[in-house]
Amino acid sequence: MKTLNYIKVDFPSKSANEGFARNAAAVFAAQLDPTTDEIGDIKTAVSEAVTNCVVHAYPNAIGRIQMRCRILEDNVLEIAVKDWGVGIEDVKKAREPLFTTGDAERSGMGFSMMEGFTDKLTVRSTLGKGTTVTMKKRIFSKGGK
Repeated sequence: MKTLNYIKVDFPSKSANEGFARNAAAVFAAQLDPTTDEIGDIKTAVSEAVTNCVVHAYPNAIGRIQMRCRILEDNVLEIAVKDWGVGIEDVKKAREPLFTTGDAERSGMGFSMMEGFTDKLTVRSTLGKGTTVTMKKRIFSKGGK
């Protein structure tokens, strides 16, 4: 698919930056004229992806997170959230609902939520090198495009 527009931002894995990332993605997506529900879906999915980086990729340190948003043909929004953290040992297991490597406060629903709020979710990870979560969502704009 051809890229029509994109942004790329890097930020530290501080929980305060989760709100920045979700709002940056929503503002970027606004050019597709999404519904309020679609904006909510995007913000929730990005929030889960960035929170996973903060909590799991860099459990005892501040690391780097990169978010890339692209507008593709046919009103498809693609958001990739990448870290260079500890990686995921078993991606298939990590994507199971209720599975978590975090403490008792973690629900283990991050990947399930990302999957539920987007059309396609891809997770690529290498132990010791990091993880990239790529989400795609077709926007059916209020304008009926």
